[in-house]
Amino acid sequence: MISLRKKKKGGLKLLGVLITLVIIAAGGLFASRYVLEYLYPMEYTEYVEKYARQYKLDNYMVYAVIKAESSFNSKAVSPREAKGLMQIMDSTGEWAAKKAGIKEFENSMLLEPETNIKIGCWYLATLLKQFDNDTVLALAAYNAGSGNVSKWLKDPEKSHDGKSLNIIPFEETDNYVSRIQKYYKMYKKLYADDK
Repeated sequence: MISLRKKKKGGLKLLGVLITLVIIAAGGLFASRYVLEYLYPMEYTEYVEKYARQYKLDNYMVYAVIKAESSFNSKAVSPREAKGLMQIMDSTGEWAAKKAGIKEFENSMLLEPETNIKIGCWYLATLLKQFDNDTVLALAAYNAGSGNVSKWLKDPEKSHDGKSLNIIPFEETDNYVSRIQKYYKMYKKLYADDK
């Protein structure tokens, strides 16, 4: 009888330890998801979804570009004077605003989240069309300019087929494209099941 009670107590202790471990593990998973969502936020959703839909872009790609460009700081201004969430240069903003139908555009409007995301989405969609929906080429052009990417595609050392790049010669641009691809995968992994 005593040994049966000891076995029961031992079994209950083991069960208690297992339940505690499961609770800790579940808490850890919740905490790590919370940390990842903090690191990969989905801010300005109303504008991202509106303009991603309008310009037929993947929302997660837009979020990845915003994270890479400004880390969701709508007032960000780079040393080269690129502005806002998607880091648009004044000259690109003026040109894109005309094409995207933004009337009475002023460069200061690039610091407004909606205007910046609309122009950034329009520009990214334009680059995707220009480069046959090749995301790597479009992102490289977003960072280094479409003229540079077109030039690289004509260089047999950088492109074997004239349609894709074997080498992105600007280290900053190469890192930029890799970073956005990594961010995109994380956004998709974190949020794709939520829809």
